[in-house]
Parts: sequence; structure tokens; C-alpha cells
Amino acid sequence: MSNSRTNSHSPGAHSLDEIVSQPRCWSASLEDLRQTKTLDSVAKRFARATEWLFIGCGSSYYVALSAAATMAHLTGLRARAVPASEILLYQNIVPAGPEHCVPVLISRSGQTSEVIAVAEMLKARGIPSLAITCASRQPLEELASETILLSRADEQSTVMTRSFSSMLLTLQALAAVIAGDSGFLDSLSLMSQAVAPLLPTVPETLRAFVSGHDFDDYVYLGQGPFYGLACEGALKVTEMSVSYAQSFHTLEFRHGPKAIVGPETLLVFLLSESGYQAECKALQEMKSLGTTTLVVTNRADDAVLAASDLVIELRLDVSEYACLAPYLFVGQLLGLHTGLKKGLDPDSPRNLSRVVLLDDDKSPAKPEHALI
Repeated sequence: MSNSRTNSHSPGAHSLDEIVSQPRCWSASLEDLRQTKTLDSVAKRFARATEWLFIGCGSSYYVALSAAATMAHLTGLRARAVPASEILLYQNIVPAGPEHCVPVLISRSGQTSEVIAVAEMLKARGIPSLAITCASRQPLEELASETILLSRADEQSTVMTRSFSSMLLTLQALAAVIAGDSGFLDSLSLMSQAVAPLLPTVPETLRAFVSGHDFDDYVYLGQGPFYGLACEGALKVTEMSVSYAQSFHTLEFRHGPKAIVGPETLLVFLLSESGYQAECKALQEMKSLGTTTLVVTNRADDAVLAASDLVIELRLDVSEYACLAPYLFVGQLLGLHTGLKKGLDPDSPRNLSRVVLLDDDKSPAKPEHALI
């Protein structure tokens, strides 16, 4: 997939193509990893690990949140997510002993300043690390002990879409390999075919929904492994449409933030299966306060349908953790169509570059690969 950008294209064209290409990208990337046995090699290299530390910035940090939740769920090992900047400012976050903690460095570009600085720090301390990136021959690959490269997932647009979901899916697959959970791996491999029925209808459904509403505030809500997806959904709306968006744990929204609720506030609920009943009650409460609600869930019952202005049902016959990636479609498309409605180009958002470099960084000033 080429990263060359044309000088003339329809606003949002690259982003839309990359969003709808995700199932094909997942299938191809997982097949590449299967043929090269990359995940088996990584699992063998870090077989003694008792803790996994997922590290990133921006969208990559949100990948880390959901990847850590999956690793802990499937393996029973300690797993957590930390922004790279936190480690740089508070280095004791990384355990002193390198034997059993595996830092996982996440960067689509392989150049993100804070992630590179953490990689350098880890190498200096003799701590082996794992990198996952979509760009080859970049500084991160040189610094990490092992690298998972997903070149098919790189993008032309500035904002992360298929790179986010592909890196998340890959880290979930790694967790399944470590856990020896072949059923979970099979579910991930079948995801491309399983979500195919969504692609002909969901983009137009979201476009029509955006066309018929004007919102002052956007709020994304999710619990457990869905919280990272909620954070990413809010970021997509902010980046692609220059709109104000927030994210919260679903039940935490009751504790103060619900003060902003009103008809011009869009609440996007990412309903889980584990917490479905409790999250449904929160949905009903917010709807009773007069807000507009959009729900993404695997399957909706009558109570959810009655409390929602729009429901997107995935209807996937896989475990809860295996269907995380398809939840991303709605946030990505909502950001895209909101940006287009405002006359913006979601491919090239205001004030954003394709990679975040600090002023004192020695990397090239004009990198070719994508933001975070």
C-alpha cells in the first residue's frame, strides 16, 4: 500500500478508504504474521514474562489500554497501559528488574519522540522491549529487542484508523498465542468475513445521522476493554471535525459529568456484554435527561432500542474481547462525516502533523509516516 499523497483529492477520501479497508487489512496482516510465525517467536522470546507494560502516545496509548485489558483477560498475567510521557517524567513506573516485565512500545510511525525516548531509556537500562509499528526501517525498530511490523496497515491520511485496529488486533492475537487460546485466534482470523455485512450500510447510516443532527458536545462511554475504544472515538471526532469531545467510563459519567447532558449533547455508548445491564440503566437514565444517544453493541434488546436514537448492532458470534476492533467503525465514521459536514478535510486535520516530534528531537523535520 503506497504512502504517497496526491495533491488533489476529495476531502476525507483517504480516511474513508482506510476505514472500509480495515477487514481486508486485518485478514492480510494476521495471515502475514501466521506465515512468518512472528507471534510465536515473540511469545517464545518473552516466555518468562509475568507483566506486560503497553506504552504509547495519543491513539497508540488507547491501543495500549485495550491491548492491556485483553492480555490480562486471556493470560491472567499483570498488564497495564502507560503513556510514554509518564515514563519519561516518572521513570520508576518501569520495574527496576528487567527479567519479567515486557515493555511494548506502540507507534504507527516508529518515530514518535516520547516513544523513542522511552525505547532509548529501556535499552540503556538493559531491559528488552517489544515494538509494534506500521513503518519499517525507523528508529523504534532499531532500538527494540523485537519488532512486529504491520506494513499493510499504514495510511495516507493523518488520523489513525486501520493502523489502530490492526495493531490492537495483532496485540490481541499475541495474547492468545501466549495463552494458548486457539479458539480466540480463530475468532480474530474470521473477523474480516464476519464484519463484511456492516460495510455496505454503516457508513451511509452514520452519514445520514450526522446530516440530521447538530451537536455541541460529544461524549464516548465505555467500560473495561471498551474504555480505550471510547477514548479513541472521542479523539477521532476531535481530530477529524475539530469538535469538542470527551470520554468516560460509562458508570462514572453519572458522577458529575452528566451535568452537560442536553439535546445538543451526543452520548455514544459502547455497550459491553459483561456489564450490559448496568450500562443499559445508565443509558436509560441519560436518555430520560433529554440527551441524544447513539449505541454500539453486539446485540441490543428492547430496553436499549427504546432508549437510543440510533443503534449499531454488530451481531458477531465471537467472545466479547474478540469483537473490540469492529466497535471502532462508528467513532471513525462519526468523526469523518462530522468533519465533512463542517467543510473540513478529515484527511488533513487542523494543527496536526503525521508524526509528533518534539522541538529538540534529532529526527527529520518532515517524516513520511503517520501520526503516532
